[in-house]
Amino acid sequence: MAVEAGEDAAPSPVLRGALTDTWTSLRSVFGNPSLRRIELALAGSMVGDWAYATAVVVWAYGVGGARLVGIWGAIRLLLMAFASPLGSMLADRLPRKRVLVTSDVLRAILAVLATLGLLADAPAAVVLVLATLLSVVGCVFRPAQMAWMPSLTRRPEELTAANGASSTIESLAFFLGPALGALLVSTTSVEVVFLLNAATFLLSAALVGGIRPIAGPTPGDAPAAGADTDAGADAPSDAPTDAPTDEPGMLAQMAGGFTHIGHDRDLLMVAILVCTQTIVAGATIVFGVVFAVEILKLGPQGVGVIDSVFGVGAIVGGFYAIARSARNRVAGDLAVGTVLWSLPLLLVVIHPSPVTVFASAVLLGFGNPMVDVNFATIVQRLTPDAVLGRVFGAYEGVLIGTMALGSAVMPFLISGLGLRWALAILAVVVGVPALAFLPRCRRLDASMRAPEGTALLRSITIFSPLAPATIESLARALTTETAPAGTAVVREGEVSDRFLVISSGRVEVTVAGEHIRFEGPGEFFGEIGLLRDVPRTATVTAVEDTVLYSLAREDFLDAVRGVDESRAAADDVVMRRLRRA
Repeated sequence: MAVEAGEDAAPSPVLRGALTDTWTSLRSVFGNPSLRRIELALAGSMVGDWAYATAVVVWAYGVGGARLVGIWGAIRLLLMAFASPLGSMLADRLPRKRVLVTSDVLRAILAVLATLGLLADAPAAVVLVLATLLSVVGCVFRPAQMAWMPSLTRRPEELTAANGASSTIESLAFFLGPALGALLVSTTSVEVVFLLNAATFLLSAALVGGIRPIAGPTPGDAPAAGADTDAGADAPSDAPTDAPTDEPGMLAQMAGGFTHIGHDRDLLMVAILVCTQTIVAGATIVFGVVFAVEILKLGPQGVGVIDSVFGVGAIVGGFYAIARSARNRVAGDLAVGTVLWSLPLLLVVIHPSPVTVFASAVLLGFGNPMVDVNFATIVQRLTPDAVLGRVFGAYEGVLIGTMALGSAVMPFLISGLGLRWALAILAVVVGVPALAFLPRCRRLDASMRAPEGTALLRSITIFSPLAPATIESLARALTTETAPAGTAVVREGEVSDRFLVISSGRVEVTVAGEHIRFEGPGEFFGEIGLLRDVPRTATVTAVEDTVLYSLAREDFLDAVRGVDESRAAADDVVMRRLRRA
């Protein structure tokens, strides 16, 4: 049957929609200067890091053979598993920009010292210790970066898209970094690769150092909607001092991430899903070599071919995950991604052949960003900012441990049961829990949809520095009040018990019976009495039927005082309003 010229080449509506969603999400991410800088910093750092790791392995193999490489790899992973939850505490106690820049600079210094060690013909142990320290110092970078990302985004879907971009960058780095390292080692020297990595760390530090979070206003910024509409009146100029609190011990702080995950059933479910995925990831180190030798007949070097096919699937999966970001089905997609990390292995079980090996590698790669992107987004949206760095650090440590477990167990399964039975057991043990969690994941997606009032709170200067999860939590705490025309919403001299935002209608602000101003939708009042702990400084009366959102005193103060940028923005609003009173 004849068709019009070019008809069969036209992309389907589904494909066009996916491409449009992907382009829109990427444009949102790279149109945000802060996100653009942190994504480029991640790209430069990770490509250089993978090239560096390749160079270390090549050098270590030349010095001590496979045994030295294996011993160094095991010690390195073990130290990283312990260092991740410990070092990530810094991401919650220090400014995250400072943590990221310091990590980059220290790693650059260590790379240079390792280069000098090679040039000076230092003992192998010295170079390997420096290489291990570089990896350990780097453990704090990713938790701090992921913990900082919510503060750099404007909407939940932008956060998911940013995580998708990060995952795609990781896939590209995994694909390009080792190739670049191998090329440079063969054409130049190991020292050149080490210095290249030092340069990428310094570039990353420069990019991170130039980030200016979009949500953190500074004194002198122009007020946002509602910023100068509070009732102005005399009030004490000194803010109350926060009551002293008992600081938890160092061990309790370091364990804070694990404790928080253990007390949150949704985060615990996420931990189970990503841990099962990393068990397979660790096992691939073993069965990938078996695939290359026994099925592809390419020898051990055939692992590189499988990794390349995996990388292609991961890049495609990264763009798919980005396209899905606007749909806010992150938990369901996480479960699907976990299934794709297990059940495709059954293809090889059913019919071991190059076709099924490559098909399995593509599907595993496709599922990888679906796990990474949605895991990060869920954790960022469910976890309070104060413990977010430690939660990511706890996950990082556990995931390195489960990866090591998969790598350690797989050889025994293969030797005891054979490749096909080992793969079948792995696929079922990992895939079944993911399928079982699908209904719960769908319920979690429903609960994470932004509640009514989220957009309104996000537009207010005081709340804009808060993480999306915090803003959504505040929106869930809102209650709705209605005030018919002529009703006093608050009266001068009353106890300050809540913060109010106008959803619709109009109010008049008066002090001692004197008209001050009118306020409308999107404007707010009540923060002076709450922040200064004084009675209401004005009377606010509805001049037409008005609907307001009300936030209880404790919820308002906990949110504002918990983030330095938010407290500074609130104090700035108060000072401007008092000056205009």
